[in-house]
Amino acid sequence: MKTCVLATNNTNKVKELNAMLRSESVRITSLPESGLVFVPEESGTTFEENAIQKATETAEMLKKIGHGDMIVLADDSGLSIDALDGEPGVDSALFLGADTPYDIRNAHLIEMMDDVPDEKRTARFICVIACVLPDGRTFATNGEIEGIISRTPQGDNGFGYDPIFFIPSFGKTTAQLSQNDKNKISHRGKAFRKMIEKLKKERII
Repeated sequence: MKTCVLATNNTNKVKELNAMLRSESVRITSLPESGLVFVPEESGTTFEENAIQKATETAEMLKKIGHGDMIVLADDSGLSIDALDGEPGVDSALFLGADTPYDIRNAHLIEMMDDVPDEKRTARFICVIACVLPDGRTFATNGEIEGIISRTPQGDNGFGYDPIFFIPSFGKTTAQLSQNDKNKISHRGKAFRKMIEKLKKERII
């Protein structure tokens, strides 16, 4: 089985991606599981810049501890709200401060949009996944999902901004979806499946 390191300390992301790989001969591990304890830098101005930066930094760190043969993946994702000119966007993870609980962030976003009518509450989740191979090759894939910002948080199956991201076709927020349904339509799921197909096409996995 091929192991890929995901440049994250977020165990929820690792679980979510591994759930998509049950039929593949690939396993995802987190930074701590791979022997690294650090927070990758995110100073880019786009999701792709951040993803590539995190993957490259992690690959360099792995080489220093003798694991330069590892495939490194990194994702950068966020919530873009049209009525807020794309905010929180690439700063989604830092919105209101990195240590601020998401229930407070979600409540604040809902408050900011209190006067926004339903038809203008459109938003999207965006994800870019970057890959750095042991030979230095780098590439990225992306995925998006459209929805609207709900007026109240709903559901506890997701994390982050999931409780306020409502998908009309399902009549639910992404925090109310089953893990299976979420994996099929999520921005991260779309970007990740594209990455797996890319790795297969290149005969890397």
